[in-house]
Parts: sequence; C-alpha cells; structure tokens
Amino acid sequence: MRTLKHKIFIKNNLSSVSFLFCFLLFSSCSGFKNSQHAIHLDKSYCNKQKQTIYTQADLPKPLYELDIDTVLKNRFSNTSLNMANAIGILDILTDYTKLLLDSSHSSSLEKRIAILEHIHQIDQKINFTSLEISAIASELDCEEERTNQFASYLKERESQTEKGLVIGSIIVGAAGAIAAEVVAKKSSNDNLVTGFTIGTSLVETSLGVLMLVNKRKIDFKHSDNALTDIWNNSTVSSYFPPSIWYYLTYENPNTKEKSLAKLLVEKWFLFGQVEEESSNPKDNNNKLYFGNGGQYGADELDNRADMLDQTESYVTLMKQDLKTLMAEIAKLDKK
Repeated sequence: MRTLKHKIFIKNNLSSVSFLFCFLLFSSCSGFKNSQHAIHLDKSYCNKQKQTIYTQADLPKPLYELDIDTVLKNRFSNTSLNMANAIGILDILTDYTKLLLDSSHSSSLEKRIAILEHIHQIDQKINFTSLEISAIASELDCEEERTNQFASYLKERESQTEKGLVIGSIIVGAAGAIAAEVVAKKSSNDNLVTGFTIGTSLVETSLGVLMLVNKRKIDFKHSDNALTDIWNNSTVSSYFPPSIWYYLTYENPNTKEKSLAKLLVEKWFLFGQVEEESSNPKDNNNKLYFGNGGQYGADELDNRADMLDQTESYVTLMKQDLKTLMAEIAKLDKK
C-alpha cells in the first residue's frame, strides 16, 4: 500500500514536471507564431521610385573605347573623364573647354552667354547624378535598416525563449531535488529515488538541448533586390540607373582593373558572406540572398544587412569622383 502511494506520488510529480516542460515549450512557440503573423504585415517601402528599363545601348560606351579629344586629355584626369562619360557630358565638356581656350572674341557677349549655357548644362547633369546617387544610397540604407529590424526581432524572440528555458531548467532541477529528497526519506526503495532522479535529469537535458537549437526562422521578402544584378554581373541593371551601373561595372582590360561590382563579390567570397556554388549547392544561402527572399535566420539577416551596407558604400564612392570632376572643371575656369 505504501509502495503504491509512493508510485502515485512520483507519477504526479513527474506529470507536473512534464506539464511545466510542455507549457514552456508551447507558450514560447505560440508567442512566436503570433508575433510572426504580426510581422508579416510589414512591407518594404524603401523603393518608391519607378524602375528604369533600359538596354545595353543606353549605357555609355566604355571610356577606353572612345577617342577622347586631346583638349580634355591634357587637362582632366582619367577618373574625371570616366565620370564625365558616365553622366554623359563629354561632348559638352569638350565644347566648354574649347570655348575657354578660344582667345578670339574673348570678351564678346556671345561667348560669355555660350560659356554660361555650357556651365548650366554641366551643373544640371552633375546635380541630377548626385541626387540619383543619394536616392539609391537612401534605398539601400532603408533596406539595410529593415533587415536589421527583422534580425533584432528574431534575436529578441530567441533570447526570450532561452530565458524561459533557463528558468524552467532551474525550476525542474530544484523541484526534482526536493521531490527526490522527500521520496528518499519516506521510502527505502532506492529504485524509486533513482527513477525519479533520472526522469528529472532527462527533462533538464531536454531543456538544455532546446537552448542549443533555439534558432528561429522568419519569412523575409525582398522583391526589389539590389544585390541580384551585382551577383549576376548583369549587362544592365533592373535596380541601378545607367550612370551608376556604368560606374559600378566599368573595367579597363588594358590595365586589368576589375570593376567595383566584381570587387564587391570577391570580398563577399573572401569574408565567407557567400559560398562557392559548387560546394553544397543545396545548403548554401546564395539563392536566398540574391532571389526574392525566403526563410531567414538572425545570422543570415545580419549578413544580408552587411552586404547591403557594403553595396551602399561602393555607390556613394561615386560622389568622390564627381567632386574630383567638379574641382578640375573649376580649376580650368580659373586658368
């Protein structure tokens, strides 16, 4: 009779521990499921501009293929000439330079008006390109922040689940130790105490395993993917306008220099942000990063945010070359 009571006591305690374990697991998953449903309402509002559809013919011809007038070669650096080619002002800049160098009718009203008209056209092109760069950079920054928000959300959910499992493990351990002590004092059956201790240890081990595998996934979409064209080394881009895409993809085979887009991809490989296509094609995340999205973990979201940030920095480098071009044009006017 006494042994039967002990068995009932142990069974009730094990049932309580199991209930606590299931409750922690269910409440964690349920809370995540509800929060995940809520976050699906989030949409990306980063890309508000209409995509510009163009062909390879709409892109500027590579600078090394052009016959540049010596009047420009002698007064502008290769960087400035390439930038002028990117924004489509080589012809205007040639005419402007020749006007300034023309000593005939140096003070004529007609010449001064012509110079002002050329300056106005050049400034318009430079200012518009600067706005394009800022617009693309802001979109990339916005998408990066959006990605970081999702990553932070997942990390917070994982942290909450881990805290719950830690608390559950402490409660199970304490309750198991107390219950085992009570059973040991009321019963001389060592098998009952051993069985109870083993049962408690199994629950604690299960909670520990759950802590190790506490990695969440969330559905994260990006239909307007700035990384796709860079990864594919596309001839034209569905995301970047012609001037910026020319800047990112320009390379001179005569100097064996690589384009910024290719250098960017090489860095992704170098730092392990993407994997070689030949190695475990079913397991790598390349299709996830460069497609329309899918199931992301927090680490994968952090990695995507880093790639967006690196792309943004390469785009904004274009402003340095614009500044160099403007400085050389201003210097030309002072001579």
